[in-house]
Amino acid sequence: MTKFPQTGWLHAVTILSCVIAVTFSASLPTAAAELPADIERITTTGSRTGKDNNDAPLVISAVGQQDINLVSPTHIEEVLKFIAGAQVQRGNGQEYLPALRSQVFSGAGACGGLLTAEDGIPLRAAGFCNINELFEAHAEMAERVEVLKGPGSALYGSNAVHGVVNVITPDTTEGGGLLGYDYGSYGYNRMKLRSGYQYGDGGIGVNASVTRDNGYRVAEGVDQEKLNLRHEHAFSSLTLTTGLTYTNLEQETAGYISGTDAYKDAQLAQGNENPEAFRNASSLRLWSKALWQLEGGDTLSVTPYIRDQDMEFLMHFLPGQPTEENSQQGVGVQSLWTHNVSASVTLNAGIDAEHTEGSLLQYQEQPTTGSAFLVATIPAGKHYDYDVDASLIAAFSELVWRNDSWLLSAGLRYEYIHYDYTNNMNSGRLREDGTTCGMGGCRYSRPPSSKNSFTNASQKLGATYLYSDTTQFYANYSLGYRAPQATELYRLQRAQQVADLNSEEARNVEFGVKGNYPGLSYTIAAYYMDKDNFIFRDSNFFNVNDGQSRHIGVELELRWQASQRLDVALAATMASHTYRYNQELGGVNINGNDIDTAPNTIADVRIGYNFTPQVRAELELNHVGEYYTDPENLHEYEGHELVNLRSSWQLTPELTLYARVNNLLDTAYAERADFTSFGGDRYFPGRPRNYMLSATYSW
Repeated sequence: MTKFPQTGWLHAVTILSCVIAVTFSASLPTAAAELPADIERITTTGSRTGKDNNDAPLVISAVGQQDINLVSPTHIEEVLKFIAGAQVQRGNGQEYLPALRSQVFSGAGACGGLLTAEDGIPLRAAGFCNINELFEAHAEMAERVEVLKGPGSALYGSNAVHGVVNVITPDTTEGGGLLGYDYGSYGYNRMKLRSGYQYGDGGIGVNASVTRDNGYRVAEGVDQEKLNLRHEHAFSSLTLTTGLTYTNLEQETAGYISGTDAYKDAQLAQGNENPEAFRNASSLRLWSKALWQLEGGDTLSVTPYIRDQDMEFLMHFLPGQPTEENSQQGVGVQSLWTHNVSASVTLNAGIDAEHTEGSLLQYQEQPTTGSAFLVATIPAGKHYDYDVDASLIAAFSELVWRNDSWLLSAGLRYEYIHYDYTNNMNSGRLREDGTTCGMGGCRYSRPPSSKNSFTNASQKLGATYLYSDTTQFYANYSLGYRAPQATELYRLQRAQQVADLNSEEARNVEFGVKGNYPGLSYTIAAYYMDKDNFIFRDSNFFNVNDGQSRHIGVELELRWQASQRLDVALAATMASHTYRYNQELGGVNINGNDIDTAPNTIADVRIGYNFTPQVRAELELNHVGEYYTDPENLHEYEGHELVNLRSSWQLTPELTLYARVNNLLDTAYAERADFTSFGGDRYFPGRPRNYMLSATYSW
């Protein structure tokens, strides 16, 4: 049976806030005029249509530049916790495991459950996701971060099973600029530069940051550089915008600490059992969007792009500590035609296509140590060496009908993805030299060269009812999918020679209410999602996809300007995530159990106070409820509450100072916790109380 935590202070806040939001729906039309309208208004474009989506029959949440500047995030987790239903469990440095209306995604291809993008361009090709890929987006200096919740495959395609995270970089071509410096605890330093030049019908600009972080734990330093370049030129009916993003990461990696409640021991929390671990990664994306204004108000956009990514890291969490090197190079194009069929009907349609050449090499330099079984089955040398060429083509359309009170939408997408896999080693469970491992064969199994294709069709239906100028109700049905990732198909273990996998599918029903008043905005959403063909590694170490899961939740997002000085923001979630298939683990059938790493309650409350128009302070209360750390539901993490304090002082129109104290109460907590039969309780410890001072000069 799903276990909801005991009612506590934050659980009560969540329920009370829902009541307040509904109450305000009835009371504010007469009273709101007395309140200021200083809440940052953010126009989202996450539906891919490039238009205001406030009346869309779905939830697209956004964190704007004011909030990003005040937080000055060192990790995208610090931004995404402002979004109800989103959770990021940080690892070391820039590593993390994300969740959106789900448990955190873990496993070889689980990252395919969430589509991530920068300026609308997916960070990775559909078959080559990486669980940490958001560190390739420039969220630290974004204009805003948008999150589309629920299956978005009808418009975005494969991997948008649980939603989409889209980092929007600023339009630096409009001129102006910013120079900033962040200094924090544990040797944290970051330089920031934003500058643009506008000329006649165009402009050019740069957005850049350089980060140096020594880290809280032993040998966990991070060096990172990020660069955005943008150029724009307007012709009579054509606007041409070109963007480039380059990122580079060099990271020392500190892994888990082990032992029940080990994160509560300051000495253990600061230690690092794997000081030799590292991750180096670089990425380059170049895109150019041509937008034509056509007759009758129609528009046509065509966006070609290229990607180039390389990553090398030590897999310190595996026996033998092999090294992985992977890379992907690809080209693609997005297109969107918006046609006004009539005054009330709009058609959005387009074709997406891309081709990616990927490679993966896993090798081990030293013999394995440990048990006789591990020594016999995990030899030194190459474990995997393969190339995968992946091609994708998709067509989609969306029909939107509006009148004074209703908006109805229907979307459909058909997608085809093809993998051409080449094994550069001997096939099967042999050593690199072709000899046989002991005890039944080598751990790592390589299927022979092959080709695999997947076709998927996704649809969505939605309706919005405009109850009044301030209140609207919405409902939608959507189907999301993801094709198996290359690593799930071709990176096999033990006796498995072929991974016979189908695409994961998720069916989602959602309804909610949105309110937008002077001084108050809120969204209440309820969803029910069943996920089929869930891909996982079974007890035989085979990649299979006969799993099922269920995700049910209620979310509240609220921003309230209570007075001229006081404002409140809330993001709260109450949800249940359960296994819906039979599997015996340790003598326990997990069917009906809570999915591990999935808290039932998550909430973030921010209380801001403007002492003067130039001086602001903000207190943040963040709650993560308890959650199980194993599928058997025999072990759990108790959850935590954190308090953060931040402030800003605008000394002059150009110069602003910031001060931040994270984990104000110096709480001992774990960013992430899990349990394994061989390792016991494992934790990524959170940082103790830490500080950051910043200064920005704008022009």
